[in-house]
Amino acid sequence: MFETAQWFNGSEAAASLAQMAARSARGSPQLAGLVREGQDLVSEWVVKNELLITAMSETSAKRNTAAEKLLGVRLADVDARLAEINRRLAQDFPDYAALASPTPMSFAEVQAQLAPDEALVLFLDMPEWKLVGNKPIAKEGTVVFAKEESFIWLVTKSDVRWMRSELGTDALTREVTALRCGLDDAAWKGAGKERCAVTSGIPVHINTPSTLPFSHARAHSLYTALFGQVHDLIKGKHLLIVPSGPLTQLPFQVLVTQPPSSGDHRGVAWLARDHAITVLPAVSSLKALRRVGRLSAAIRPLIGFGNPLLTGYPGSPDDDGKAKALAKEHADWAKQARAKQRCPETRPQRVAGGHSSKSNGAARVATRGGSVNLADIKAQVPLPETADELCAVAEGIKADAARDIRLGSQATEREVKRLSASGELATYRMVHFATHGAVAGELTGTHEPGLILTPPETASEADDGYLSASEVAALKLDADWVVLSACNTAAGGATNAEALSGLGRAFIYAGARSLLVSHWAVDSDATVKLITGAVREMSRDPKVGRSEAMRRSMLALIDKGSKEEAHPAFWAPFVVVGEGAAGR
Repeated sequence: MFETAQWFNGSEAAASLAQMAARSARGSPQLAGLVREGQDLVSEWVVKNELLITAMSETSAKRNTAAEKLLGVRLADVDARLAEINRRLAQDFPDYAALASPTPMSFAEVQAQLAPDEALVLFLDMPEWKLVGNKPIAKEGTVVFAKEESFIWLVTKSDVRWMRSELGTDALTREVTALRCGLDDAAWKGAGKERCAVTSGIPVHINTPSTLPFSHARAHSLYTALFGQVHDLIKGKHLLIVPSGPLTQLPFQVLVTQPPSSGDHRGVAWLARDHAITVLPAVSSLKALRRVGRLSAAIRPLIGFGNPLLTGYPGSPDDDGKAKALAKEHADWAKQARAKQRCPETRPQRVAGGHSSKSNGAARVATRGGSVNLADIKAQVPLPETADELCAVAEGIKADAARDIRLGSQATEREVKRLSASGELATYRMVHFATHGAVAGELTGTHEPGLILTPPETASEADDGYLSASEVAALKLDADWVVLSACNTAAGGATNAEALSGLGRAFIYAGARSLLVSHWAVDSDATVKLITGAVREMSRDPKVGRSEAMRRSMLALIDKGSKEEAHPAFWAPFVVVGEGAAGR
């Protein structure tokens, strides 16, 4: 069941993304050729299998046994070649096999990778199924076939436990959505406003509360449902969590382990008080991450990209007039900013940042002929405060901001690819993107998730202003951290949104050990404190892993920051994805 759950959690979108990425990733013609051949064979198999089924469904008088035999022989040949390709990928390209086409790991294989102080937790949420005729169909019909539930597996170095929770897909969606009403301003936008108001007991006509109403009691109830049966096994452990469905939208550090006694955020028993937490894209990624889990050999501390030149999105249904004014102000500023920007010159930009830091993330991005629509890219809400954010992070970790921070006209897709091709990008231990992220839940059809950068005047394959996940996977990195302090880069709005919507796998495949990604639009000052605090903890003690360093930085903001910063909306947006332990 543990292995079956891993197959069940594997998403078609993630597999397609990884396969697209592998065509050009790593610069290996051999790998790209094998993957492309495999894709073509799968397509051929689907077509010929349908032809065979159709042929065999004909009446006896119309059947052509010779043609059916030829189809059967070809299908067998395709199966044999696909098996050989999969064997070659697993043998010659183990990292690709583990991340792009993950094979479930057994309990023993997981335990072999775990340290004594680690516990892996796998979730599988199930919807309620109903029976229509003789076919079980989710959410249709009148006769219940199976009630919703979730299954939870916990694996430590020496123990295994399998549990069941009565909270299934619908219930978890409601609980996570309710908690996000107390964490994310964007949850109160549009149709979400009424839902959040009802959940929080606030009159619908009231605007978004100045202090988001986070429910400690609800967070404790959800902790009990998810971890109550394994409380004894996780004590003192670094948690490696593989979420599913709605849980991909939950920063687990906001769960509360003890019944709350007051409304004081500083006195709450947050899960982060006792546990460092890392999110894994899949159980199988553990083996690949541990294989490349050494510390980066990069010599430079940080390169950053942010404050892309955008003109605003005044068509938002939540536009209160400020967005249009901000767009004009930023457009006027952008005309004067085509020259290179430097950190010392960015401080005045904060005057325009009030609205954008509270924006509802990136709007939908449509593609045309493989490239994004430039008008969609340009229409995104400006993020001028990210210039301050990047410069402050660079200052805090003693990076060369004048040389290594790309702002405005320098923050382009073309520049990222140039740095990768020259090998310069791989000389940085931390790569920080402070910009909009477009995730799977915000896109339609087969569009890829990605990051929005300064758009060019004319779109091309090399630069259309949108660094897609497959383009990310083709980069060459040697980074301990990739920081994505964009709006909602950790999870999309779709109920079945995969963790990171494919961006996590893409950056890991490109050579990142871990990612620090946000679940909602992040307060820039809090971001600076969290990132610089985590880097400071790691520099003090090389044995401190990335997840533990981030946990300590969160606790410092709760206990030593302002009263406002003790609210989880400020200290909890980031999750560590990938290898959260110290270098091995």
